[in-house]
Amino acid sequence: MLDDRKLAILRAIVTDYVSMQEPVGSRALVERHHLDVSPATVRNDMAVLEEEGYIMQPHTSAGRIPTDKGYRLFVDRLGTVKPLTIAERRAIETFMAGAVDIDDVVRRTVRLLAQITRQVAIVQYPVLSSATIRHIEIVELTADRGLVIVVNSSGKVDQRPVELGGAPVDVVADLRHRLNAALVGLAPAQAVERADALVDELPGAARPIGAVVVSAVLELVTTDPSTRVVVGGVPNLTRFSDQYETTVRPVLEALEEQVVLLRLLGEVSGTGDVTVRIGHENPYAPLRATSVVASGYGTNTDIWANLGVVGPTRMDYPSTMAAVRAVARYVGRFLAEG
Repeated sequence: MLDDRKLAILRAIVTDYVSMQEPVGSRALVERHHLDVSPATVRNDMAVLEEEGYIMQPHTSAGRIPTDKGYRLFVDRLGTVKPLTIAERRAIETFMAGAVDIDDVVRRTVRLLAQITRQVAIVQYPVLSSATIRHIEIVELTADRGLVIVVNSSGKVDQRPVELGGAPVDVVADLRHRLNAALVGLAPAQAVERADALVDELPGAARPIGAVVVSAVLELVTTDPSTRVVVGGVPNLTRFSDQYETTVRPVLEALEEQVVLLRLLGEVSGTGDVTVRIGHENPYAPLRATSVVASGYGTNTDIWANLGVVGPTRMDYPSTMAAVRAVARYVGRFLAEG
């Protein structure tokens, strides 16, 4: 068990290494953090911390840097999540306020996270189980081709091309009216149940095109967008420039794999909580030189999806955790309010 002085020294080492990105020596710790002990005492405590695996010496005669274990103790016991300032919160609200649909919300969220954390941001598309169908449109492109458009109550817009088979304009218009009358206001599961009966209710001549259009509508409302992840802020990896082959290249390759990104965002404990996985705690080997800070967003009872950042293990954890938590809460509230 580490005593308070050793914990204070570990906190100081983590703080200095994150800010200066250089190994930390005992004399510098005494001078910067007013530890009220001699450099020799600090060196003895650093030796204990090193023996316990919390810090390491990267080069002979160099100072010390934190290990994954040291960062973990810092996050769990030593780091205090810094509250965002009023200006930072106002900036988040201003940045997100102009979003017009789900795609825009996700794009803005990725850009915002990348900017305020200076890390690589990853945002999973939300699954809005409470969203309902707001409007269905059939746009005739040619006599034989059309476009089915579905808008839900959260503002999400999906579209799919369909074959109209040369159906008359009045038949298409009647089908559009019937679809909206029958399906608007329903959740996806309810729309599926109603769809079969809807086709049977159509006039005989309209059933072939009706079956095609209804099938397209159901595909749109039941498609699971949560398998999509958007990435932003990749240029922030330039801070790894001295470790391109060992760190940057594997990270770039991993960021191209949607399955990997979904795994990184997985295991989030809930909305309002922040999950931190440091170095070797990550499930994907090429990313074990990085840390992931993630949170769920949604309502208090329903997690819609996850978002977070990927960056070096030497990241500023208190500020990053605060930013991820604040953005997740705001996005969840923004979507819940429609």
